[in-house]
Amino acid sequence: SLSAGLDLPGRFLFAVLTLMTLIANLVFIDEAVYIYRKIPSSKISVIIWINAAAPVIATTSCIGMWIPRSTMFTDFTAAVFFAIVIHKFLLMMIKECGGQKLLLRRFENGRFKISTGPCCCCCLCLPRVRITRRTLFWLKLGTFQFAFLRPVLMFLSIVLWTNGNYTLYNLSPKGAAIWINCFVGVLTIIALWPVGIMFQQVRTLLICKKIIPKFALYQFILILNHLQAAIINILAMQRIIPCAPPLSSTARGAYMTQQLLIMEMFLITVMSRVVYRRRYDDLEPPQWMAEEAADNKQTP
Repeated sequence: SLSAGLDLPGRFLFAVLTLMTLIANLVFIDEAVYIYRKIPSSKISVIIWINAAAPVIATTSCIGMWIPRSTMFTDFTAAVFFAIVIHKFLLMMIKECGGQKLLLRRFENGRFKISTGPCCCCCLCLPRVRITRRTLFWLKLGTFQFAFLRPVLMFLSIVLWTNGNYTLYNLSPKGAAIWINCFVGVLTIIALWPVGIMFQQVRTLLICKKIIPKFALYQFILILNHLQAAIINILAMQRIIPCAPPLSSTARGAYMTQQLLIMEMFLITVMSRVVYRRRYDDLEPPQWMAEEAADNKQTP
């Protein structure tokens, strides 16, 4: 632990960040209790998983801040958890439309716009794909593969690390880290694409469910937890972030990442509570349901 060598401002900063992590977890517990009481049972699991993303990342960052040697494990844990959250967010959009069957009936003549980020945002000539059970299966498979393979790659990385073949900041072609990180990057892009496709399709329908701010919070967590951390790590490896004994450049970069994430995830946890705690009206039933209901009333 580095806390023994901290001066008074450093200890104060650590104490404030630890308190922010604790408050974020308490806010999440309060939100989870509300969700269990007020939200239909079919949506409880996915909404709790999504709400847990920010406090879990804050907690792992706090542990990594206090115990520097655990950084690799805490970073992997946060990455694996968010990989599952990506899949859960896609499922939440489907459930908010009334489930897969009702979504297919609502958009039975519709088509998915697949020229969206992060894979094909520039490929405007791509054809639209019919919304069928098969295309929904492929979208769900696109996010599920990341939720499944990310823990497998985490386990492989830890095995290689114990054998001395995996070093987190060794990005030479002979090391395993560069190849595993590139593979994870490709899987991440593949997983984000179905979420973007589904969001483009349902955002107008689910505007009463506040889907746009929910998607924005999900995107903020993604950018801050992956892109921000990658940028700081690159700056540290290039020695642009100078070393400050007893901390090397990479160690200082890790500390900066963890401390920024704690503050950012605290704010996102509070905003998530505001966005997800509101009660929303149910969606208007599609035309075919209204007609069936009218027929049932007329039948003696």
